[in-house]
Amino acid sequence: MSKKVKQTVGTKAGLVATILGIFGENPFKPYNYKQIAKLLGIHDKAGKDLVLTILLDLLGEGKLTEERPYRYMLSRNMIAEYAKKKEYVTGKVDMKNTGKAYITPENGGEDIFVAANNTFQALHEDIVKVYLFPKRKNHKIEGQIVEVLKRNKTDYVGVISITKEFGFLVPDSNNMAVDIFVPKASLNKAKDGEKVIVRITDWPEHAKNPFGEVIKVLGKPGDNNVEMQSILSEYNFPLEFPKEVEKDAARIDRTISKEEIARRRDFRQTLTVTIDPADAKDFDDAISLKKLENGHWEVGVHIADVSHYVRENAALDKEAQERGTSIYLVDRVIPMLPEVLSNDVCSLRPKEDKLCFSAVFEMDDEAEIFGEWIGKTIINSDRRYAYEEIQEIIEGNEGDFKTEVLVWHSLASKLRAKRVKNGSINFHSEEVKFILDETGKPIDTFVKVQKESHMLIEDFMLLANRHVAEKIGKPHGKKEPNTFVYRIHDEPNPEKLNTFMQFLNKLGYSMNISSRAKLVKSYNDLFVAVEGKGEKSLIETVAIRTMAKAEYSTQNIGHYGLAFPYYTHFTSPIRRYPDLIVHRLLERYLIENKPSVSSEDYEAVCKHASDMEQRAANMERESIKYKQAEYLLDKVGKMFDGQISGVSKWGIFVELKQSKCEGMVRYNEMPGDYYYLDEENYRVIGQSYGKVFRLGDQVKIRVKKVDLTKKKLDFVIVNTDEARDW
Repeated sequence: MSKKVKQTVGTKAGLVATILGIFGENPFKPYNYKQIAKLLGIHDKAGKDLVLTILLDLLGEGKLTEERPYRYMLSRNMIAEYAKKKEYVTGKVDMKNTGKAYITPENGGEDIFVAANNTFQALHEDIVKVYLFPKRKNHKIEGQIVEVLKRNKTDYVGVISITKEFGFLVPDSNNMAVDIFVPKASLNKAKDGEKVIVRITDWPEHAKNPFGEVIKVLGKPGDNNVEMQSILSEYNFPLEFPKEVEKDAARIDRTISKEEIARRRDFRQTLTVTIDPADAKDFDDAISLKKLENGHWEVGVHIADVSHYVRENAALDKEAQERGTSIYLVDRVIPMLPEVLSNDVCSLRPKEDKLCFSAVFEMDDEAEIFGEWIGKTIINSDRRYAYEEIQEIIEGNEGDFKTEVLVWHSLASKLRAKRVKNGSINFHSEEVKFILDETGKPIDTFVKVQKESHMLIEDFMLLANRHVAEKIGKPHGKKEPNTFVYRIHDEPNPEKLNTFMQFLNKLGYSMNISSRAKLVKSYNDLFVAVEGKGEKSLIETVAIRTMAKAEYSTQNIGHYGLAFPYYTHFTSPIRRYPDLIVHRLLERYLIENKPSVSSEDYEAVCKHASDMEQRAANMERESIKYKQAEYLLDKVGKMFDGQISGVSKWGIFVELKQSKCEGMVRYNEMPGDYYYLDEENYRVIGQSYGKVFRLGDQVKIRVKKVDLTKKKLDFVIVNTDEARDW
């Protein structure tokens, strides 16, 4: 036995206690005597023999069990004994494909690291119970998962690999560290190499892999429809509406009675238009314009009255609430409501009478508001515009209702200027779009640019959302306002903000965060300063990530980014469930004069809607990543201009200029030197020659490899001579 160990344990009794302590720290991990000896620093034969003797004694005393020959772990009684002295937390699993995990505690605090051999049977986003190891100085918090309290999901998408006797699902998810074993009897006619959905049915105690059964065959990998369905299935989003919901939608009475018209304000003789993307089918908002006798303008923001058709607690309503939002994948829309509603009954199509919930404003030429009215209406849209048509009129071309379009544009511009002056942060983000062939294959890409036509509609929608929230949220002689659904946005996390400032300083920019007003001005000045620069996209993306996420809540804290003390989502009930709730609450309070609803009940609905919104964003991002990888699939070996968008311990990330595809250049494949990471300065440096690659640098790359299944791209940097030849 080593001198160090002798000093530590002193006696055989001390050694026994130390050995039990090792098992106690890892109660579900088996050890043999050699592993225990190594942990104790014992290398001589006599010391190892003593360890083996102690293990056999503890086995005889019932303190250990023999998990398999000569491999021991704590007995159940001892585990229970140690559990009384241990510290546990509950949290959500962030699983990595290497098998290690990080646990986010449900009550806040630092993330807990869990090594791959201590994850028990946990999977990504499960809720688990974690035993915390004793804290070591200058080390991150570590622990061991001892129980899965709640599974995030049981259905997984992937490619099935079948042998003679059984199959294995190789999951698509990068957060799935294990394959799923599928017995032959549970393959359900799936063929080797097909994309399928497998449901986990069991995970035997000592099995390395969970067991499952094929519940749906999606088809051949690489087929566009199969891959889009795979993304939806991976996030547990339904591929079709239940029959009961379809029947509910088919029974809707689309006739508008004279009695219903009489209950509403009639805008059918007022100029009204919709402005949407050229390929849109669900028109849920329209704007109207009328010159008043006093010289002011009456501007109406008219929103499809979905609540008139979708009744609370009906099958349609329950399905919409569960979905939370429509999903916009690259090649399709997965609507929140069946198409008979979203594209027909509720869609504000031109030359058709449509029921709406409207916010109507009286304003002068400077967009100063003199009055407002919120209530139910009937409209008949005179014209359906695409954004491009409106943009052409704004830029000086002729077009239908040109005078009115320019009035809307002028008023919207003034509303926007006031909003920015009052502290609204003018965030920018770039949206990648694809040109697809008839099979859904991307043949080209472009970045969608937000122009004045988009901002025209956005500014009127912001106006309506703000005033609707104020109507209910602002105290009007009452002690407490009625329960309402708000769109809230918290102030930025100081730590994230500080990191962002350091990042900007390294790129030659600065910010003043001494007050909210100066911070907002710094953001808006920054967006102007980076316009046309190579680092524009990168800085704008990181700036957005610095901010808190907007979400839904009955507890109003205002909207930090927009600088609105009251804000809600009122303008898109066809595609967002919270907007539908807002319409119902407005009717309850303003028209029916009923008492307030329970905030507790509605807070749960808000939480679900926020979660589904995030899930939808993830699905949309996955579809873009898949199409970007598919776009480059036949371009392996070709060169592109790119920009360094990130640095990591594995390599640098490069984003291609036109397509915004992002891939990795690994350090061992970088030209002419061995490179190491200077993380603090967002750069990598060549060890021998000192060449530096910084975040934001322009580079030329060659596409080396495309992994369509994992949506991953590998690039290599092209050296100067190659680039010159190209």
